[in-house]
Amino acid sequence: MRLFRILIRHMTMRPRLQFGLLIRNSMLELILTSVLLFGVTTIVRFVVGPSPISRALPEIFLEIHVELFIVGALVAVLLAGLIISRPGKISGGHMNPAISLAMWRFGVFPAAGIVPYIAAQLLGSVIGVLAARAAWGAVVARPPVLYAVIRPAPAWSPAPLFGAELFGMGVIVFTVGYFLSIPRLAPLVPWLVGILIGLGIALLGTQSGGSLNPARQFGPAVISGHTAELWVFLIAPMVGAELAARLLKAFRKRSEVLTHRLCGTRPDGGRLNGVSGSGFRVQSSEFRVQSSDFRFQSSK
Repeated sequence: MRLFRILIRHMTMRPRLQFGLLIRNSMLELILTSVLLFGVTTIVRFVVGPSPISRALPEIFLEIHVELFIVGALVAVLLAGLIISRPGKISGGHMNPAISLAMWRFGVFPAAGIVPYIAAQLLGSVIGVLAARAAWGAVVARPPVLYAVIRPAPAWSPAPLFGAELFGMGVIVFTVGYFLSIPRLAPLVPWLVGILIGLGIALLGTQSGGSLNPARQFGPAVISGHTAELWVFLIAPMVGAELAARLLKAFRKRSEVLTHRLCGTRPDGGRLNGVSGSGFRVQSSEFRVQSSDFRFQSSK
């Protein structure tokens, strides 16, 4: 009977614990995405907008391509730093709805977490932009900063823009998934993500804009009112993530993604082991009660 009561208590506690952990991790995603968009808007404000930093650059550096290279490099470092931060290691450091979707498709992230994570990321995007406006003043609301909203070149119609965002996000998801399926490569993922996003900004910035993240464009577009092509930036990366996840699963049938965490480690920084599997057998600490919890209770 005592064992039976312990089992009942364990079964009733588990949903509450799962819900609590999901809310906690979603809040961490909100904070991380807010910091990311605050950082992106701040970088654009000082590198592209009028500032002592931009005025101090030699005249040759004022070319838009070089400005985008600087922005891309700084965003790459910021993104990698957020992924390997303590909150990033706990929540997974997605900060991107397309990444959360891909991790679900890889089987290492729960379906119940998709909507809370995406809602947190989009809300965090808005909060981050508003925080930058409050911190840096009216200059953020005026061109060329304009809340760091992405504005594709006039020659880019929705169709090629959709294709560029789809392909770019597909490359990121496929590469990240591949690295996360190999324990020795997994810890490199934070820098891989940063480099790929940074290159996207530097190479596509003057053309499609190089968003590659629905949350990256959502806040700036909503606050600035430039929402005409927002649907492309929201949908295309999600489609690219879905297609890339399917392609990787077909390409690597005998090897599965080990974790949804972009840090490529356990929350405590420990390396992943080489045992892959579906669901959360490899990295299960935040969305289910671990077996050690039950053993502890059973010993009472």
